[in-house]
Amino acid sequence: MSSSSIEPAPVPPMPPTGHPAIDWAARHMPLLDSSFAEIGPVFDGLHVGVSIHVEPKTAVLCQRLLAAGARITITGNIGTTQPGTVDALRGIGATVLGSRDDTPAERAGHLERILAAEPDLILDNGGDLITRLTQGAPRSPRFLGATEETTTGGNRLRQLASPPDFPVVVINDSRLKLLVENELGVGQSIVQGFMNATNLMLPGARTGVVGYGPCGKGVADTLRSLGARVTVAELDPFRALDAVMRGHQVAGLPDLLATSDVVFLATGARNVIAAGQLSFLRDGAVLAGVGHEGMEIDRDALAAATAEIVQLSAAGDDRDARVVYRLRDGREIVLLHDTHMLNLTAASGNPIQAMDLGFSLQARSLAMIAAGAVGPGVSAVPEPVDRVLATSLVRVLSERS
Repeated sequence: MSSSSIEPAPVPPMPPTGHPAIDWAARHMPLLDSSFAEIGPVFDGLHVGVSIHVEPKTAVLCQRLLAAGARITITGNIGTTQPGTVDALRGIGATVLGSRDDTPAERAGHLERILAAEPDLILDNGGDLITRLTQGAPRSPRFLGATEETTTGGNRLRQLASPPDFPVVVINDSRLKLLVENELGVGQSIVQGFMNATNLMLPGARTGVVGYGPCGKGVADTLRSLGARVTVAELDPFRALDAVMRGHQVAGLPDLLATSDVVFLATGARNVIAAGQLSFLRDGAVLAGVGHEGMEIDRDALAAATAEIVQLSAAGDDRDARVVYRLRDGREIVLLHDTHMLNLTAASGNPIQAMDLGFSLQARSLAMIAAGAVGPGVSAVPEPVDRVLATSLVRVLSERS
């Protein structure tokens, strides 16, 4: 793959899908268009299995892959699949499995169906498909390798007893993605989702952000820029220092939970708020999810502490949009969209330009795998890919200034 900057090239426009959000996104993804002008032929005749959030920007990536001659079989994550996008993808020739209401068992079945179809390339989100492949799931005779979108999935794959015997590129290891998509994109879109979900004011609000990695950092900084008072809980002393020097309060998790009216969960870990931590939450606290899995609350502990559940979701909305848990000690806590990623459940996902970059990283990394330029095992985005897209993004943004 070329490591030179992407030069403007005549890129044929994608035919309209008839889905306004997809067609609008396609107008604002120049990096993906230019990338496919260069690498598109690599995908001709290949079958790509995809597990990622099914929303309009994802549809633009799939549209480009299909136009390049690839076949697509795709399923979404729990709670984030958008029905209109599903219909549009099926309309342009993709095989789409599942719906927004899938249970974990149903989604597991969709993953098995993708692998049973023996794709040549995998685009994964959370490591579910890749882990199954390392455990003996069927593979295409010409299986080439995979990409993994998230930090959660990358950590999971690096903890396997035996590393994958095929190439796996972790997109979230890209410095470019951590800055543009995770910090700036997630920060904006999670806060936008919170405002959509609650219609509450942020100026003066007492907010807590648990975890100050790139996503948590973006959320905290966006909240503060809108006038919220922000407290951060972070175990890493260097990240905690960064938070202090950016003007945030830093406290231990018990103090954060005791003083925050709104808590954003951004660790990407499981059961961060277990039985012991539930006791510190303020009466009326609102909890919102930032991380991939939405599993940072210990569900068994929450169920044991709950006396009554009251749904305050609007008619026709996600039934989990706003759910009040009345605890046995009299306190109430509110979960927004069951702490699934709020930018996808209550907003339109990451900003289009952020996903233009993220999916360009995906496409170029998959192309390098298909070309045999990446060895077996788990690795970061190849440096030439990061460099060409960073250079190109500077050019795109400078031209618009």
